This record gives sequence, structure tokens and C-alpha cells, in this order.
Amino acid sequence: MFRDREDAGGRLAELVAHLRLPDPVILGLPRGGVPVAARVARRLGAPLDVLLVRKLGAPGYPEYAMGAIGERGVRVVRPAVLQALSVGADELAAIEGRERGELGRRAERYRGGRPPLDLTGRCAVVVDDGVATGATAEAACSVARLLGARETVLATPVAPADWVEALGEAADEYVAVEEAEAFASVGRFYARFEQVSDEEVVRLLAS
Repeated sequence: MFRDREDAGGRLAELVAHLRLPDPVILGLPRGGVPVAARVARRLGAPLDVLLVRKLGAPGYPEYAMGAIGERGVRVVRPAVLQALSVGADELAAIEGRERGELGRRAERYRGGRPPLDLTGRCAVVVDDGVATGATAEAACSVARLLGARETVLATPVAPADWVEALGEAADEYVAVEEAEAFASVGRFYARFEQVSDEEVVRLLAS
């Protein structure tokens, strides 16, 4: 159990530091992953940026991922989930369209018009506050590669016990503080798990 994202980030930062990564860039997934990533960036003395992805939530159950999208046109879908929920192509396209709009809004809000950090030849450390289905994590790693990352490390405070097997080659390396057998939701592993605001994300990036 983590006290909050600050505590989780501090514990994760120690594990990432032991990897002795060459020339890392720390990339937080907004919004909840950014406070965690900020602690990792401070510990490593590395630059911090956001990596923008959005979950494609199931109709009526937005927290349940049917897939995810990201910058540079990245798109990950889970066909078995779409089939189980009887979600057709038109309904999926409508959901994706809304989330693409939110990606654009967040890019402008968080970066203020500047481009993403150049990852060419660098090690991208993709950080979220937890990994559940893995759809957004997979999309994020794909974005990092498209932005030129030489190596991608997926780092999180908590993930399911089978996350490395499930994600396969999405990342070059995986780091988690806790790998849980019984995994219902990310929030249950935190004593405090409040929503992170846009303002907090902008402040952390500026600092």
C-alpha cells in the first residue's frame, strides 16, 4: 500500500535509479502518472515531459479499457473486449473521436504549443501510477518509439502479476514496486488516490 502518488514515486524512483540508464527522459502519463514521474525525474536528474495517451473506455463503463490511443496516431484495440461488449465500428469510432479531441486539448494545455521532447537515441522511461489492462501503457510505449526512443522502460508502482507476459515486447524493460496477484483497480493500492488536476500537471512540468 502506498500513502499517495508522492510516496509511490519515491519508491519507484529508487528501483529505476538502480538500472543506471544512459541519458533517460521521464515521461508521465497524465494525469495521475505525472506526480509519480516527477519524483523519478528528480531522483535521476532527468528531464520530465508528458506522453499523451487516452483510454478507449467501454460504453457505460468508462474505466474498462477496450483499447487506447496516443499521439502520432497510435491506436491499440482489444478485439476480444469489443466482441464481448458488442461494440461496433461506428460506436468505437465515435468514442475514439472524442478521445482524440481530448488528446489535442491536453497537448495544448500541458505543453503550451511546444513540441514533445526529442527522444531520438535516448532511453524513454514511461511512468504511470498503475497498470491495469495495459492498453494505455502499450500505446504509450508505441508513442515513445515513434518519437525516436532507442530504449523504452515501462515503470509503475503497481501492476498485475502477469503484466510482463501480457504486454510482451511493448517495452524493452519493466519495473514495478509491487506485482499483485489479486488486482481489481489501481486505486485500492493507495491510501490517498485523489484526482490530479490539469493545474497540478502544468505545475509539475514547469518545476
